[in-house]
Amino acid sequence: MKKRDFLKNLSLVALATPFYGSALASHAEKASKIPAHKLASDEEFWLNVRQDYKLKPDYINLESGYYNIIPTPTLEALHKNIDMVNYEGSFYMRTVQWANKKRMSEKVANIIGARKENIIITRNATESLDMVIKGMDWKAGDEAVYAIQDYGAMKLMFQQVAERFGVVNKEVSVPNHPKTDEEIVALYEKAITDKTKLLMVCHMINITGHILPIKKICQMAHSKGVKVMVDGAHCIGHFQFDITDLECDFYGSSLHKWLAVPLGTGLLYVADEHVDTLWPIFAEHKTEPGDIARLNHTGTIPVYHDLTIENAVDYYELLGGKRKEARLRYLQEYWTGKVRNEPKIIINTPKESHRACGIANVGIEGIEPTDLAKKLLDEYAIFTVGINYANVQGCRITPNVFTTTKELDTFVNALKEMAS
Repeated sequence: MKKRDFLKNLSLVALATPFYGSALASHAEKASKIPAHKLASDEEFWLNVRQDYKLKPDYINLESGYYNIIPTPTLEALHKNIDMVNYEGSFYMRTVQWANKKRMSEKVANIIGARKENIIITRNATESLDMVIKGMDWKAGDEAVYAIQDYGAMKLMFQQVAERFGVVNKEVSVPNHPKTDEEIVALYEKAITDKTKLLMVCHMINITGHILPIKKICQMAHSKGVKVMVDGAHCIGHFQFDITDLECDFYGSSLHKWLAVPLGTGLLYVADEHVDTLWPIFAEHKTEPGDIARLNHTGTIPVYHDLTIENAVDYYELLGGKRKEARLRYLQEYWTGKVRNEPKIIINTPKESHRACGIANVGIEGIEPTDLAKKLLDEYAIFTVGINYANVQGCRITPNVFTTTKELDTFVNALKEMAS
């Protein structure tokens, strides 16, 4: 990008978001001149980005997967949005609330290659995906397919529809280290029968960070007349993709994770042909055919969180999706590369770059994952989370753009000490 164009874009962004006090904004021109793969290892640049975050000094935070701490410019925008909504009160809620929510949908749609007509803002990925599972017109004997590595809330909803409607659920197990995409596709294909109605698959498995070949899985399922719902809770704002290129039918995500929107914001994508087929969670007035708003009646919610989607997206775009993805993958490969061949240390995440990004999972032989997480916190002041189910035994490690390689060196040394 030329300097003049970059500064023009920067000024346009600043109209929506007060970046003038942002450390990122003052160093963004440098970022525009360096290829993403080279900037990924530029510690000076990322230390400047770190200045945009207020971080608790008591521990090294390697648990960004549950909730991403939001940068100060976005946090300040949230406070202003709260003040504005409180100032206008019911006037805001009765006049522009829904128009603004549609604008937020379009804002997110633009960064994932979707049309705003296929996107609604929800409260999290669980709400998005459970709306699809519960909202389908199930009949006794219908079958659903998903993996034991999938998120618990969705599996619980599948169990509920099984009990209510007589649906048969089939589980597969995704290997931590597949040899090929076809190996994964075949796992799901073998579970499909002529009664299969819906296949759920993770875009990125939350406990390992494993990125699955979604397009190939969707093409296989569609060839057999099966709809595909993708759990992308950890993907938007983490790595770049075009949602239409995935060819999925439904896609749910949590925006409070890697897009760093305030808590209570999520997204649901529904392909055109399915908009009118789902039962909404809350009953809605009759709408025109194909209007996805029929699925978006939620009752009264903290609308200022939704409003702040715009500010979070602006910050994400200033940082640059390609640059952020490159940094997150660099950090993951930085620390995993130092311990993959260490005795007693087990990496539960694929080595190939296209199969992972910022998230990885590590275990130590002879140490229970919860004990490992406790030792890391108590003895090394490193905060993470233990995972011990679905053939995954280890701690999920989720650095962020504010994480330094120096912090990761501390983590690597801790792993080596415990393993020895």
